[in-house]
Amino acid sequence: MTKRVAVTGMGIISPSGNDIITFWDNITHGRNGIRRITRFKTGELAASVAGEVRDFNPADYGIEPAFTRKQDLFSVYAVAAAQQAVLQSGLDASEGGNIDPFRLGVYVGSGIGGFPSTFKEIEKMISNGPRWVSPLYVPTMIPNMAAANIAMRHKAFGPCLPLGSACATGTHSIGEAYREIKHGYADAIIAGGTESPLIPMAIAGFANARTLSPSDDPDYACLPFSADREGFVIAEGAGVLVLEEMEHAKARGAVILGEICGYGNTCDAFHMTAPRPDGLTQGEAIRIALEEAGFDSGRDKLYINAHGTGTKINDACETRAFKRALGEEAARKAHISSTKSMTGHGLGAAGGFEAIVSVLALRDGIVPPTINLRNQDPECDLNYTPEKAVEDKLSIAISDSLGFGGHNACIAFRKV
Repeated sequence: MTKRVAVTGMGIISPSGNDIITFWDNITHGRNGIRRITRFKTGELAASVAGEVRDFNPADYGIEPAFTRKQDLFSVYAVAAAQQAVLQSGLDASEGGNIDPFRLGVYVGSGIGGFPSTFKEIEKMISNGPRWVSPLYVPTMIPNMAAANIAMRHKAFGPCLPLGSACATGTHSIGEAYREIKHGYADAIIAGGTESPLIPMAIAGFANARTLSPSDDPDYACLPFSADREGFVIAEGAGVLVLEEMEHAKARGAVILGEICGYGNTCDAFHMTAPRPDGLTQGEAIRIALEEAGFDSGRDKLYINAHGTGTKINDACETRAFKRALGEEAARKAHISSTKSMTGHGLGAAGGFEAIVSVLALRDGIVPPTINLRNQDPECDLNYTPEKAVEDKLSIAISDSLGFGGHNACIAFRKV
């Protein structure tokens, strides 16, 4: 017998806010979190704007200075977001707590892992020789360390599976955690994504691959579904949800924020960086998630949080994917937006950010906007919610993510 899966906690560190209330207020009011890069001089780099996390104090989340000094930012962000989510959920795996620690898991992935640590230690190696490379370099940069640190803090002895599927990482992590609980292998899983890619090497690499927006105007750099779009804006942070078996959550009196009820996972098997242009495989991931969620186009009011990166090929093929998955009529009825227009593209963290948006959109009946959508591409001809949020009685929401290598993921939520 399969189980139902509730969302009982959420936490976020992002360019749009470092707690759920601030984040949601900024997202629904269309406030841009993208700014000029302040962490380093951009100089000859081809991009000068990013979604930087600002005003972040690890101590606000109970994180000790020694941990912050020794760990890469992707782990610190993940631990902070997980702390918020677990606190909201009320789960306690300590002795005498309300969950068996062997039934509590962690599925928090990263697309890249400790990029800043790698950059720093390579500089030391080149400048001063191998003896100067930190003995903590490897255990800080490996992508599984965010999940490991969360598990240590919350006594999660159960399944721990940090995924890495590029920009689909956060959505895959949440989807796979959902399946683990649905089929009885865990009672709760802390799930999501995290990333800290803001270093010159990352800017240079993505820019030279011609995927980054070259605009130096933070307020008109990330333009999903616009005819003027030129690429994505890189961002950082972490988005984490607590997923919990529904009856377990009810039995302990947890506040249920929403229900995750569908997950699709496909691969383009097409190209290292470009998505499949016809939307066939991306659309199938969306169709699978909606079918599992029991979507009824005649009854349900659907919100789609689109991958919507602002790259030329992605936005057009994603539009085709929505039409393939839903059919032309239902696709035109759906509310769609790309909140990357405000956060930038958090890579492995993006799916975590956008799952949180999806749950909150259902809870409050608010469709957040795609800001700066003033000149919509005729190829992207669906309702992408330009400029301002709208209200509607939403019943189902999906969030889809497409990653380098052709990795496609889609998760579906329902209002409870």
